[in-house]
Amino acid sequence: MRTLRIAMNGVTGRMGYGQHLRNAILPIRDAGGVVLPDGSTVQVEPVLVGRRADRLQEIAAAHGIERWSTDLDAVLSDVDVYFDAQATAGRAAAVRTAIAAGKHVYAEKPSAQTATEAFELARQAEAAGVTTGVVHHMLYLPGPAALRRLAAEGFFGRILSVRLEFGYWVFDGEHRAGQRPSWNYRAEDGGGITADMFTHLNYLVERIVAPVRGVYAVATTHVPRRWDEQGEPYAATADDAVYSTLDLDGGAVAVVNASWGVRMFRDEVLQIQVDGTAGSAVAGFQSCVTQHASVTPAMSGDTARPLSDERTRWAAVPPSGPAASPFRLQWEDYLRDVAAGRPHANDLGSAARGVQLGELALTSSGSRQRVAVPALVPAGRGTR
Repeated sequence: MRTLRIAMNGVTGRMGYGQHLRNAILPIRDAGGVVLPDGSTVQVEPVLVGRRADRLQEIAAAHGIERWSTDLDAVLSDVDVYFDAQATAGRAAAVRTAIAAGKHVYAEKPSAQTATEAFELARQAEAAGVTTGVVHHMLYLPGPAALRRLAAEGFFGRILSVRLEFGYWVFDGEHRAGQRPSWNYRAEDGGGITADMFTHLNYLVERIVAPVRGVYAVATTHVPRRWDEQGEPYAATADDAVYSTLDLDGGAVAVVNASWGVRMFRDEVLQIQVDGTAGSAVAGFQSCVTQHASVTPAMSGDTARPLSDERTRWAAVPPSGPAASPFRLQWEDYLRDVAAGRPHANDLGSAARGVQLGELALTSSGSRQRVAVPALVPAGRGTR
């Protein structure tokens, strides 16, 4: 059995502790590691890193973790993988240091605050020959995973279009507390739904259908005044909604909308519809239904007849396996790639393309013109 020591930076935060340490790395450790294709096993040993010694010691004691430290440089000298879930502002510098030390890197998204910096990290990692991964957990949820499987099997025929809707209503904080932190709505603090969500929306569109080659977007602030966690009013300077049209490789068109100012009338927070010449599919995070061309009804456009019965013509796609944390599933894929010494499909290059698309969407919104997306890094490909 081989053991990979993983420096985990940022585990005192919500994502680092809840989704990565508690829901992924510790279950992998407690299950005896990850089984490789040849039948051998790679075990994990987390080493906690951060600035709050008291909290690190508390977490380590609660979960039987032997090593923790506030000295990142010292930890990097004795680990195999560096994981980063700290605040975005400090991520690129820490990742750069880890790559320079010859460590494999796994990180939360976005990988950097600007596309220039994100692409530079990807190039540095490639030159160093290390295996990198960035969280693309939505690809491992049942709905998007089913869409990827259908596309790979040719179910859609020639894909014509994609419609993606994401969002929900976030209270402004005056009478009911907002469900998101106030910094999300301040551009000066790195807020904005375009920068936040396009890092996800890019890899969903890219890996399910095709890479993005052009974007026309309108980003806006629907709710200009909000109240913070202390009940004080502030000006919302960041965009809380973005509406976009994307040109994809192969000629398909994607209409992608994300908003924190929309009331949902759909089954899930995210809904993706893919239409092709041979069939269509609609998926959320947890479910997916399809309609083959052979059972597509002849619609008459009768405005007097409700269409609720037409849902019976859609068939549910069964899950491909038992329910599991999408964060754990990607960690297991990544660890197999590290053990094999091969690239991970959801790498720093893929992350950089997501940061880039967010930047270009904001550029398009400012100019009210379509912006081409340069193919600076080839689109990632993987088995999952």
